[in-house]
Amino acid sequence: MFRKTLILTLLFTLLLAGCGPASLPTEAPAPISTEAPATQVPTAAPAGITVTDGLGREVKLEAPAQRVVSLAPSNTEILFALGAGSQVVGRDELSDYPEEAKSIASVGGSMGDFSAEAIVALEPDLVIAAGLNSPELVSSLEALGLTVYYLNNPKTLEELYVNLETVAQLTGHEKEAADLVESLKARVSAVDEKISGVTEKPLVFYELDATDPTKPWTSGPGTFIDLLITRAGGVNAGAELEGEWAQISSEQLVAANPGIIVLGDAAYGTTSESVKARPGWDVIDAVKNDQIFTFDDNLVSRPGPRLVDALEQLAKLLHPELYK
Repeated sequence: MFRKTLILTLLFTLLLAGCGPASLPTEAPAPISTEAPATQVPTAAPAGITVTDGLGREVKLEAPAQRVVSLAPSNTEILFALGAGSQVVGRDELSDYPEEAKSIASVGGSMGDFSAEAIVALEPDLVIAAGLNSPELVSSLEALGLTVYYLNNPKTLEELYVNLETVAQLTGHEKEAADLVESLKARVSAVDEKISGVTEKPLVFYELDATDPTKPWTSGPGTFIDLLITRAGGVNAGAELEGEWAQISSEQLVAANPGIIVLGDAAYGTTSESVKARPGWDVIDAVKNDQIFTFDDNLVSRPGPRLVDALEQLAKLLHPELYK
């Protein structure tokens, strides 16, 4: 069984999109492309703002929203990164970054259940849902007279940039979005430039949950973890598994023999020492060479600006020689 907290955290990667095991979400399934997506591009109408959301619905605002409720940690992080934090009047229970977000009124959602009464009482002029929120939730909130925008989880970094621009228009922070996107692109380009000459790419095992250490869960093909490991100059040990979230046996992992182990489940007590103590794992190169690293899984499980932080940190873990 997955730890309840980890399941909740991973739900925000929903796509992180697609279908994995029933108790797990999925991440974004496409390799990074250089093309901006054709959907979710906002357009300004003379009488206000009109945008098409991730459910294909036309959402209209008379003016940029000044009272916003966020239903996902990724949305909350985007809003604050754009300078719209002061406009956020409500957030889901798991929104805990940046630190200021914790002081905002919670509307529930830790188990997927939101308080419609609490949301309505905040009198928002916009509610922003995300990929982990169901279309049924959107419909129920609309039935209460609320304006809801459904922000698709991005499948590439380029789609992330479009999401930032969309939220910026909804909240009146276009200039901040332009500056942020320019900065993020520059940072990604810097990583790409460093990695461009890499010829030896280490095999990386990213551990999501080791409640059963003989069959730990990892990230399969098409996820953001897979995408970022690849872009950081590595090879995802789970890339050949079936499903975007999959278990891998100790025997399979020993046979694969990853050179680096990244502990995305470090927040739940997994340590380098506990990994080294697992029966049979002592023959794995990453264990023998002490190449086991803890990692903040929120960086990759929340599709917001910190995905670029994740890329940079992974690149440094995989190729420290490039960052001396």
